[in-house]
Amino acid sequence: MSPPPGMSLSSPSQVLKLQKSLYGLKQASRQWYSRLSDSLKSRGYVRSPNDYSLFTKSMGSSVVHLAIYVDDILLTGNDHLEMTALKSFLHNTFKIKDLGSLHYFLGLEIVSHPAGYSMTQKKFALDLLKEFDDPQLPAVHSPLPVHLQLPLNMGDSISDPLQYRRLVGKLNYLTHTRPDLSFAVQFLSQFMQNPKQPHWDAAMYTLRYVRNTSSHGLFFNNSSDFKLEAYCDSDWASCPNTRRSISGYFVLLGGSPISWKSKKQATISLSSAEAEYRSMRRVTAELAWLTRLLHEFNLPNMEPIPLKCDSQAAIHIAKNPVYHERTKHIEIDCHFVREKLEAGLISLHHVPSAEQLADILTKSLPPPIHQYLLSKLGLSLPPT
Repeated sequence: MSPPPGMSLSSPSQVLKLQKSLYGLKQASRQWYSRLSDSLKSRGYVRSPNDYSLFTKSMGSSVVHLAIYVDDILLTGNDHLEMTALKSFLHNTFKIKDLGSLHYFLGLEIVSHPAGYSMTQKKFALDLLKEFDDPQLPAVHSPLPVHLQLPLNMGDSISDPLQYRRLVGKLNYLTHTRPDLSFAVQFLSQFMQNPKQPHWDAAMYTLRYVRNTSSHGLFFNNSSDFKLEAYCDSDWASCPNTRRSISGYFVLLGGSPISWKSKKQATISLSSAEAEYRSMRRVTAELAWLTRLLHEFNLPNMEPIPLKCDSQAAIHIAKNPVYHERTKHIEIDCHFVREKLEAGLISLHHVPSAEQLADILTKSLPPPIHQYLLSKLGLSLPPT
C-alpha cells in the first residue's frame, strides 16, 4: 500500500499497519457488510433468506424493515420508537447521517402524490442527454424503429467504441425505472464488442426517445389491492445473428410493475410454442422467489398467481403432459412450470396479443401500440 497523502516514510524498511479495511481493498465490501450485519443482529434484526440486503425486526404488531445498499440504508416500519432507537444506535456505531424522508436514493427520485408514489430518474436522464444527445434530431415516440434488425458486421466501425459502451451502460442503468427501455438496451448490448455506425445510429434513436420521455417512470398506487399477476411473451427466432428468441415478462403488484426482464434465450427454440414455454419458465422462477419475499412483508397469500400468455400451445404444454413428441427435446428445467402449476403457485390464462403487456419487452412496436401499453402499465407521466 502507498502512504496516505502528507505522510512520507523516512526509510524503505518502515511499514504501515492497517487499522480499518473500509475502502480500497478487495475484501472491503465483505468486511463492511459483515460488521453492519453483526451490529443489526445484535439488536434483534434478522437477515432475509431471500434477499441478503433486507433485514427485519418483528415483535407482535411492531415491524421494521431495512434495505441496504453498501452504506446507504432505507428504513421503514410502523414502530417509530424502534426506528428512532435504531438510528441512534447506528449513529453511535458508524456516525451516520439521517437524510429524512425518502426523496432521492441512488439516482432514483421518489415523489409522494395523493394517489401513491412516483419513482423516476429524470435528473439522470437529463444528464445523459446533456452528454450524448444531439438536440437537432427530432424526438421519436418509440425506443427503436419498428422491425429493426442489425447484423453484427453491418457498416463501418465507429471512431470511439468506448463512447457506445458508455452510452449503452448508462441506458441500462435507466431501466431501473424505465422498463420500456429494456428491449432496446438488450438489443443494443449485442454490439458492445465491435459497434458499427448503424448500431450507434440505433442507440441515438433510443436517446431521442429518452429526450421525449425524460419524466416517465414508475407509479405505485396506494390502493390496498395486493393482487399479484404476471405476463410473459417471446418473439420467436427474432435475432438475425443467432436465430434465438427474445423472452420478456412483467410482474405487477396491485397494478404496478415490480419486476420485469427482457433477455435473449440461451438456446434456439424449434417452435414459437417452445419459445413461449421457455419465457413462461423464466417468469415462474421469478414468481416463486417473489412470493417468498413478499411473505416476509406479511402480505396475504396470493396463490395461485395469474400468469397470462398469448400462446395457447404453450399453455397446453404446461397443462398436458401427454405432449411428449413435441416437448421431449426441451430441457428438464422448463417443466418447472408444470410442477409449479400442479403445486398451485400459478394459474395459466390466455390473453389476446393486443392485451399482452410483455410485448413491449420482446420487440420494437409501432408508436400507437407502444403508447397504449405504456398507459396500461402506468409508465407515462406521473400524476401532478
